[in-house]
Amino acid sequence: MAQMLHLMPELEPDELQYVQTLANDLTDDEARQFANIYRARRKKPSEVMILVIVGFFLIAGLQRFYLGQIGMGLLYLFTGGLCFIGTILDLINYKRLTYEFNVKEAQQVKAMMRF
Repeated sequence: MAQMLHLMPELEPDELQYVQTLANDLTDDEARQFANIYRARRKKPSEVMILVIVGFFLIAGLQRFYLGQIGMGLLYLFTGGLCFIGTILDLINYKRLTYEFNVKEAQQVKAMMRF
């Protein structure tokens, strides 16, 4: 069992805990492979926050497109971020949005490694 903190020190504490439990049964080599794939696919909360701020002033919904939520991105784009209320809520909850995306990515990487 590899320590994910040593492989991915940039993770937030709650994300680190989730990834550690997900990779508990992996060998050291598999854990390194998981960390490399997951690191390439995960999104950083700071990038999402920057996109929310840019979306607030320029094009609403950029953060949703970035997180793969195309439908919500289009809705935000055509409604001005739901009259800026949705964009403000995304600015407040950007870490949660990023965490939810990263959890899905971690699950996909784990499922991919089973094959």
